[in-house]
Amino acid sequence: MASIMELCKMYTRLSEEDARTIQEMAVQLPLIAEVSESDVFIDCPLPDQGSALVVAEAHPAGGSSLYKSSVVGQYAFAQNEPAVMFCLLSGQSVIGSRGISQEQIAIQQNVVPIRSRSGQVIGALIMEKDISEKLEQEKNVSRLMETTEQLSETLLAVAMSQGSMQSLMHEGIIVFDDKERVTYTNPRALDMLKEIGHTTDTANGSSLTQLLYGKLAVLGRSGLIHQELQIGHVTFELKAMSICREQREVGGIILLRDISDMKEKEKQLVIKSAVIKEIHHRVKNNLQTVSSLLRLQMRRTKLEEVERVYRDSINRINSIAVIHEMLAYEGLETIHFNEVVDRIIKNIVSSSSKPDQTIVPLISGDELILQSDVATTLALVVNELVQNCVLHAFGERRAGYIEVSLQQHDTFIRVCVSDNGIGFKAANHSDRKGHLGLRITETLVEENLGGVLDIMTDERGTFVQLTFPISKIRPKEDESS
Repeated sequence: MASIMELCKMYTRLSEEDARTIQEMAVQLPLIAEVSESDVFIDCPLPDQGSALVVAEAHPAGGSSLYKSSVVGQYAFAQNEPAVMFCLLSGQSVIGSRGISQEQIAIQQNVVPIRSRSGQVIGALIMEKDISEKLEQEKNVSRLMETTEQLSETLLAVAMSQGSMQSLMHEGIIVFDDKERVTYTNPRALDMLKEIGHTTDTANGSSLTQLLYGKLAVLGRSGLIHQELQIGHVTFELKAMSICREQREVGGIILLRDISDMKEKEKQLVIKSAVIKEIHHRVKNNLQTVSSLLRLQMRRTKLEEVERVYRDSINRINSIAVIHEMLAYEGLETIHFNEVVDRIIKNIVSSSSKPDQTIVPLISGDELILQSDVATTLALVVNELVQNCVLHAFGERRAGYIEVSLQQHDTFIRVCVSDNGIGFKAANHSDRKGHLGLRITETLVEENLGGVLDIMTDERGTFVQLTFPISKIRPKEDESS
């Protein structure tokens, strides 16, 4: 690819001195592209005065470019980029103009003339953003200011004097020289500096050490500096870079953004998360206390029916306690339900099965992640069904298995609890409507989950299937969107 000097010599009428000025400006394009988050170009006029030539380009390192390939060496025509030609012919800046890129993409352009030492327009500095999809992005537009008269004329004296450049800037901009003395602050930067104790009189002319209370040094550090500064009650996000010319630092530029509100919100979220975790922890402890009290009462009774009622209640309370324990540990409002099922089924088998029985718990299927309220309801349902299996499914058999299968489909969730026991009829539970545990299960499934419950049973065992819509497991914010 031809160099800038070669392009200017072959296609334009620029003098060698003017071409060198363009080349010096092109060195700063990567910094301008970075701070403005735009594609940046330099176009030079051609002899016919109706077109221009792209001689230099730069693209934002962290963002997406409008261009898939280089456009250096291509022509810019008035019908596609009227703002560029207007700037080159009139010497006036054009802010917010629309045009069509070389790759036929609708763009918004900010165009600033580049002048020679004699004041003649020798090129145009162009910043482009894609507006074809009408993306509403914050525009962090800035202009590079250097200590030389040439750069001041092209980027500051021309653009700032018309007042249109500053209206596009949403970040505070501080420009400083090779002694780290502040030479320029835009209005947004002055507002931020007032929050940390400075005035308009003290800002310009101060050193960076005075301005930022010794918290930042830019000169002598290579590359883009990106960090957060806490000064008093104000938190700044800061981007800074030194400017070099002929391998010598001649100053630099700082972008400031006040992120105090965002930091305060993050702090409040952390506090709320800690409070919520503590609440779940205390609820879990209270439930375990109630469970312990019921267990003490159960041990004092000699009636088998009363003991069964106590044990059923204890298992239900423990199932809810598992949910709150996981919420207290994770600090989230969603639950990995497979782990809940594993703890429920092992707890019931160990506490309710007969001493001489070996009941094997099995869990299969998909990994379910549920909202806490749905998980609580489903935990109670699984508790009732597994408890019924342990107490009634196997009779005098010495071994058996209980399987809980979890399946997630596109529009619904299916949970199946099955055993290889003796069935309802042999267990003297042929009337399912008279069984308290099943009545509780049906009520929870139908009213809380909006689902249906199906039971199939014979001498080979019992198979219970419950199905409810997938909308019950989606986070609340997804439902509202």
